[in-house]
Amino acid sequence: MSGTGTVLRELRGAQKSSKGVSLYSRYVNRPAGRLLAAGAYRAGLTPNQVTSISAAFTFSSIAAVALVEPSWWLGVLVCAGLAVGFAFDSADGQLARLTGRGGPDGEWLDHVVDCAKMILVHGAVLISFFRFGELPGEGWLLLPLGFLFAAVLTFCAGLLREQLGKAAAAAAPTPASPAAPVSRVRAVALLPADYGVFCLVFLLLGAPGAFRAGYAVLAAVHAVFLAAFLVKWFRELKALRAG
Repeated sequence: MSGTGTVLRELRGAQKSSKGVSLYSRYVNRPAGRLLAAGAYRAGLTPNQVTSISAAFTFSSIAAVALVEPSWWLGVLVCAGLAVGFAFDSADGQLARLTGRGGPDGEWLDHVVDCAKMILVHGAVLISFFRFGELPGEGWLLLPLGFLFAAVLTFCAGLLREQLGKAAAAAAPTPASPAAPVSRVRAVALLPADYGVFCLVFLLLGAPGAFRAGYAVLAAVHAVFLAAFLVKWFRELKALRAG
């Protein structure tokens, strides 16, 4: 079995493109996932087992949001659990590319876990608001539902854009165009929509008002990004049809 240093070098050479990736994912989550993938490789784990570990960290943290009264220590544990789950979510794909053991089943499982965590995390916030929050008004209960709508629609629309784009490229292959340089400005602009940044808002659980405010700001940002992404993806797919 290769040494850890060799495995890390091979993983660095098997990274996905950084185009359209925020600074958090590029400089925090992917490197953390690379270390976890190397450890998983040394332990003989499969990509699907790594996905299951990611789900365990993520779903236990989400359950804590719904079941435990908000506090500062809970916020730290939830943030850490979600962030570790996110890093393992990066590790499973990196391990699959390293070992060549990825497949449709693994990709399907990964997407199912991703979709489930989006639904459950906002559902857990709604339950926490209802059980423990002294809300300024009942309208606040609609906020997690709105955030849930924006997050899931962005995820599903983006996944469809990717799959339809691949199908169109396979049906009418065109010469590959030079890769566009990675934009640091874009990477910074995408930070508020990054799941890793979303995890950080749970550090505010000990201050309910601050948590609501931070959560509301991120919900508004996601709504803006959703509108922008929908227009962008529609135009891209329309261009593919015209081409």
